[in-house]
Amino acid sequence: MSQAAAFKALHAGPEILVLPNAWDAASAAIMEDAGAKAVATSSAAVAWAHGYADGDFFPVPLLLTAIAEISRVLRVPLTADIEGGYTDDLAELAETIKAVVGAGAVGINLEDGRRDAALHARKIEAARKAADQAGVALFINARTDVYLKGLAAGEAAQAEVLARARTYAAAGADGIFVPGPTDEALLTVLAKEIPLPVNAMARPGLPNAARLQAAGVRRLSSGGGLFAAAYGTLARATAAYLKDGESDPLTPLSEGLPSFNKRFG
Repeated sequence: MSQAAAFKALHAGPEILVLPNAWDAASAAIMEDAGAKAVATSSAAVAWAHGYADGDFFPVPLLLTAIAEISRVLRVPLTADIEGGYTDDLAELAETIKAVVGAGAVGINLEDGRRDAALHARKIEAARKAADQAGVALFINARTDVYLKGLAAGEAAQAEVLARARTYAAAGADGIFVPGPTDEALLTVLAKEIPLPVNAMARPGLPNAARLQAAGVRRLSSGGGLFAAAYGTLARATAAYLKDGESDPLTPLSEGLPSFNKRFG
């Protein structure tokens, strides 16, 4: 089975796909070694790790380098968060998709942000065509930011998400990513009504994987959560080290880390 086919099969159950989001080769290797069945990137975490703000500002050449570096050390499938594709020009997007596939990704997140749904559907169609031309059955996870960006509220938000999901499915998406909601009843409705695997994003108040699975959600992404956990630890450790210059408190923080020389050798 190809990596692309294996990744798509992970969305078919019986278990929910719990995806950690990496930002470089070392974080991705740790996630795979911890038992991840696939690894995703977080656009925010990758951008921050390279000194850029999140929000379609990250240079595509750096994105491609990051994907290639991560792909090189993984044996499990890799899916890449490419924000909105860093362009609304369909021809330019097609070239980016081909390059992302060439760098080793077998899936992408492609977000609509504040864009018109019809435009995003055309971008999904362009991405599908480009991936097919590259010979990879790319898993296109169409992200809608209706809830995350507060584009609507209440019943209007739910109706808008469902309408966009149907539009994106018709355009060739393989999954629908709805970051923001944590309400179990709402997620159950979305999973039932959306004709593709639904992806939720980890955040405070979100039900755990078992409950999400029972609700019909097929995929759970950590988003920037693991980056925040790692760099929160780094910030506290650095402050303690600079205060006293003590080495001993650093030792417990390295417990469980692999030998990267052996892992990457």
